[in-house]
Amino acid sequence: MANILYGVNGEGAGHSTRAREVLSHLVAQGHEVHVASFDRGLQNLKDNFEVTEIYGFRFSYVNNRVRYKRTIAKNLVTIPQAAKSLADLNTLVDKAKIQLVITDFEPLTCHIGHKRRLPVISIDNQHCLTNAVVSYPKQYRGDAAAAKLVTKLMTPHANAYLVISFFDAPIRKRNTFLFPPLLRHEILQAKPSEGDHILVYVTSPAPDLARMLQSVRCRFVAYGFGREGADGNVTYKKPSSSGFLSDLVSARGIVANSGFSLLTEALHLGKPYLAVPVSHQFEQVFNAYWVEKCGYGAYWEQLNKERVESFLYNLPHYRDSLASYPRQSNSALFEKLDALIAASTTS
Repeated sequence: MANILYGVNGEGAGHSTRAREVLSHLVAQGHEVHVASFDRGLQNLKDNFEVTEIYGFRFSYVNNRVRYKRTIAKNLVTIPQAAKSLADLNTLVDKAKIQLVITDFEPLTCHIGHKRRLPVISIDNQHCLTNAVVSYPKQYRGDAAAAKLVTKLMTPHANAYLVISFFDAPIRKRNTFLFPPLLRHEILQAKPSEGDHILVYVTSPAPDLARMLQSVRCRFVAYGFGREGADGNVTYKKPSSSGFLSDLVSARGIVANSGFSLLTEALHLGKPYLAVPVSHQFEQVFNAYWVEKCGYGAYWEQLNKERVESFLYNLPHYRDSLASYPRQSNSALFEKLDALIAASTTS
């Protein structure tokens, strides 16, 4: 069995949610796993795994838009913190006799892996943009170039890239393998139904959206608005993992930003998706574009009553497209990961 260092990007909950599934598999296989993360990743994983807190690369947002220049400046001033984390990881490699590094879009563990000449395996969805042949809206070429640069800088020169994607795409880089999205156990075990509500999720309060939803003849269940209770046709709820899962499984459709985790959970459950990406966060634009391209839902940068009503009218069409969506478990990626670990630690 192997001693593994697993780096998890802590920005948002998506990386740690899928890393939990991989970590549980690795532990079940008998491996000794040491996690390195920050922010949400640290909070979400520390109760079940040994986690070392490290410096985290963070994106800078202004008015719900990613600002790339501010992101670079913000992270440059924290270089001393990154240096300390690298020193801590270097010590951990010696103490735990680390043999292999796995990284979910976390650069420091990747860097220490290369420095110590250890095999590095990358698991994420971001490398679909750089390692596969894909299309995206032409007006976002500038943002796409910036996203590609960030992706290449985050975890360069890995021995293998296990890329997760909700659509198929030809691979253009060696040592890259495409797999279905990694899903949490609760989603894989869920029995989807179709209730009478549309699930709405926002990452920050959106009063204009709340007012607009009240003008649409439909029942909405809304999370992230910072309030509770019913207001006309909209029922606002406080954050709750079990409550949100229940509302997701029973929803007629989803209206939300296009983060990879929620989007792929919804598609697996057969839920049509109205995607509203965070402005200038190209990963979300990319996801939203492919949701619409595959016929699984609609993509708008701004919502109004007519666009929401159009989405509702086209729900049967989206469901027809989702009927052929490939619903698969995590087993294919786990099998490949097991083979890579075995080859890396016995050579």
